[in-house]
Amino acid sequence: MLLPWYPWIKAFHVMSVMAWMAGLFYLPRLFVYHCQVTVGSEESERFKIMERRLLKAITTPAMISSLLFGLLLVCIPGVINWSYGWWHVKIAALVGMFIFHGFCARWRAEFANDRNTHSERYYRIANEIPTVLMMIIVIMVIVKPF
Repeated sequence: MLLPWYPWIKAFHVMSVMAWMAGLFYLPRLFVYHCQVTVGSEESERFKIMERRLLKAITTPAMISSLLFGLLLVCIPGVINWSYGWWHVKIAALVGMFIFHGFCARWRAEFANDRNTHSERYYRIANEIPTVLMMIIVIMVIVKPF
């Protein structure tokens, strides 16, 4: 039933993932810059608005649509050969991406309540996590090494 829609579902999945990744790349960078301003300042309040809008209006909806379109893809017979190991690594990296998204939401809430306890360096390092996870996912899906 879904097979005729495969190219459309795949296209919307890719677009959703791109938007989700853009948000996960940019949000920690905003946290880096937010660390550089005085708590309670006009700049800090502007960062709070930017962070909230990015997470709530773009990143989280993109995460949800990525998940929904991805689930639709795996429901199409023949799209996934479940006997290969790459699928398990991809799922593990994807779970890591969802966990990272949750951390970003928590960090945003901490900034929103002027309770950030992490350094600028901490967020610079955290900013690399979605890149590594994305690389693992793409290699597993495209190369299918095992």
